[in-house]
Amino acid sequence: MAGRDIEALLDAMTLDEQVSLLAGADFWTTVAVPRLGIPAIKVSDGPNGARGGGSLVGGVKAASFPVGIALGASWNPALVEEIGGALAEEARSKGASVLLAPTVNIQRSAVNGRNFECYSEDPCLTARLAAAYITGLQKGGVGATVKHFAGNESEIQRTTMSSDIGERALREIYLPPFEAAVRTAGTLAVMSSYNRLNGTFTSEHKALLTDLLKEEWGFSGVVMSDWFGSHSTAATVNAGLDLEMPGPTRDRGDKLVEAVRSGEVTVETVRDAARRILRLIERVGGFDRPEIPAERAIDRPEHRALIRRAGAEAIVLLKNDGLLPLDLAGKSVAAIGPNAEAAQIMGGGSAQLNPHYAVSPADGLRPLMSDNQLRSAPGVAANRLMPLISGPFEVDVYGRPDLAGPVAEHQSHPLGEVMWFNEVAPGVRDADFSLRATTRFTPSETAEHVFGLVSIGPSRLMVDGRTVVDIRDGWTPGDNYFECGNREARGSIALDAGRTVDVVVEYRFVQAIALNLKAIRVGVAVPLGDRAFSDAMALARSSDIAIVYAGRSGEWDTEGNDLPGIALPGRQDELIAAVADANPNTVVVLQTGGPVAMPWLDKVRAVIEAWYPGQEAGNAIADVLTGAAEPGGRLPQTFPRRIEDTPVVTGDPRTYPGKDGHVTYGEGVFVGYRHYEKAGVAPLFPFGHGLSYTTFDWSAPTVDQPAFGGDGVVTVRVAVTNTGTRAGTEVVQLYVAPPPGRVSRPARELRAFAKLQLAPGETAEAVLTLDARAFSYFDEERHAFVAEKGRYRLVAAASALDPRGSVEVELTGEIVERVTARLGA
Repeated sequence: MAGRDIEALLDAMTLDEQVSLLAGADFWTTVAVPRLGIPAIKVSDGPNGARGGGSLVGGVKAASFPVGIALGASWNPALVEEIGGALAEEARSKGASVLLAPTVNIQRSAVNGRNFECYSEDPCLTARLAAAYITGLQKGGVGATVKHFAGNESEIQRTTMSSDIGERALREIYLPPFEAAVRTAGTLAVMSSYNRLNGTFTSEHKALLTDLLKEEWGFSGVVMSDWFGSHSTAATVNAGLDLEMPGPTRDRGDKLVEAVRSGEVTVETVRDAARRILRLIERVGGFDRPEIPAERAIDRPEHRALIRRAGAEAIVLLKNDGLLPLDLAGKSVAAIGPNAEAAQIMGGGSAQLNPHYAVSPADGLRPLMSDNQLRSAPGVAANRLMPLISGPFEVDVYGRPDLAGPVAEHQSHPLGEVMWFNEVAPGVRDADFSLRATTRFTPSETAEHVFGLVSIGPSRLMVDGRTVVDIRDGWTPGDNYFECGNREARGSIALDAGRTVDVVVEYRFVQAIALNLKAIRVGVAVPLGDRAFSDAMALARSSDIAIVYAGRSGEWDTEGNDLPGIALPGRQDELIAAVADANPNTVVVLQTGGPVAMPWLDKVRAVIEAWYPGQEAGNAIADVLTGAAEPGGRLPQTFPRRIEDTPVVTGDPRTYPGKDGHVTYGEGVFVGYRHYEKAGVAPLFPFGHGLSYTTFDWSAPTVDQPAFGGDGVVTVRVAVTNTGTRAGTEVVQLYVAPPPGRVSRPARELRAFAKLQLAPGETAEAVLTLDARAFSYFDEERHAFVAEKGRYRLVAAASALDPRGSVEVELTGEIVERVTARLGA
């Protein structure tokens, strides 16, 4: 009921009841207090969908939207707000009132495994899109949880690593998206990160959670931990962590009640945290709709259309010598590469879900062509793990660790990957269980087959009674399942085509390092060899057009691991170069969660970056290739020529990936394009780059206040005309170049942008506003944002390296914006 008297409700609660609200009831819901009519509410993982309460694989089907970096590439806050509204509908279909999204960490490095989930290397772009996402989501009645607060820019040892960041870099680069989420969009929740910040776990960081977030920024919502990211009782509550997730509680409950009685935590601190939980329940309508509905898979046509449109608008045309858009009339097309017939629609980790469907790039093109006009060949493989066996898996769970005694529960799972977040079976304790999983596999060819096995705990894999992989002795955690699962163990066995074999996995759980996760994964394949490569070359030579669908997948771009580098996995670079030699009309379609090197760039006629665009992937890619849609994307992250050119590859492990539990952000504010300009290093493609199928003419920018004293805003206008014959989009980017001053500053920084959609011959005006903060840097000595007096150049540009005009503004006096929280090391 709107206007519920929260204070009266708190007055009626016992201390135990207030404390009970401060930890989850289970993996996805909060605690209810039936005596007082306080309901539980449910949260769901996001941000490119709403998975619901299932595990990371299987579960109720859900719509898969473009990932974060794809939304970043759209440079379109209106589109992102529309997607936020659609995700509110998706969350409600899963009974969830809060979505664990968006992810707004900055793309500090080119190899962060979670770059795909983040928007950009730039805080201005990230902040605008984050605010739009949250606005759309919360207009739909679902609370947003902006994450991960703060300093989670790498997945290496993320649950223990200390991100050592100076306050200037925090204030200028890493905190603005969170500040916009709170102050502009009014996010209802914030999630603390796993890592430590300047030596203190963020879940225990009072300066971060209370002094900055709650007091300086005025945040009135809930601060929740990342899952199993809370490590103490009094320290977290006193720091400002309101909600420990997941439940049941580990460090609160009776421990917190005792901490209050002993004086370690005050009654008012508990009351404030409980107040925030009750306020969240009220804001998302929990009191009005106390029942959590069952999860449903609703495949909405309007969401299909939105995903397809957004996927196309995110695609960046990196290079084009006139071959695109393709004229397919009467042409034969070779669809080559590991991603041609595979729908790479999302990254890995907690953002993944079970999509309603997934359209591969080849299947996106087929309806546009006649029979036999398109043929495909993989050429090479790009998988990190062996391709998943299809299942179904029949699982017998035992209440003992030695596969003995009666079967506690029989389960059937559709895939060769099975994950459990909580207990494996009712009444079966983690420390006491084992299981045997069985499936049947029918080879399609007579050959040596390679099986891969990953598990969280000792296991072995048998094929028709023969042990093929055995990691019962010496099992150790590695680079799978958030660093809880082993590095994939492989073994081979000769199998005959058409002869079905039994595949059995025996598994015993060992407590995960950071998450209460249990899992097994079985893959199998016949490795591709030189014959597959030769077949792809023959297909390329015999076709009018060759499209190489290359890149990575959610096995590479995933939570829990950073990438080994920016080279394409496997023999893909070799494949692209060979196809280009075989066919002069070669197009490369990349699907990655971030930058890749392109040693073959000069050999091919066109390159597009399609990211992971959701379940309509193949259709969105086909729309852009054929010109049914404009390639509307611009790079949200710089693409370097070499990994050695990036800001964090310095040769000092303290800068990356970290040393002795610390990673030092020694580059300070010189992240992304700021670094390349300072270092004088030319990137492969600059931040903001993206080509069009049409042409534009820009007018010189104008400014309404050539002299600015700090009050109000400066407004810059740029008129853009579509001078081509097709409709198209242009992104006007406004960079501020400061005069020489007391501190070293980037040569120019993005401070505003506008995306224009123009019909042929149409002119529209980009209107860009700058407030005093846009001219400022953070002065650590004065503990304030400072804009120094002087002449600033405002550069209207099509990318960080493509200025189209500039205008100057004189700041008539120094502008100082003081802050209160102190966050430095």
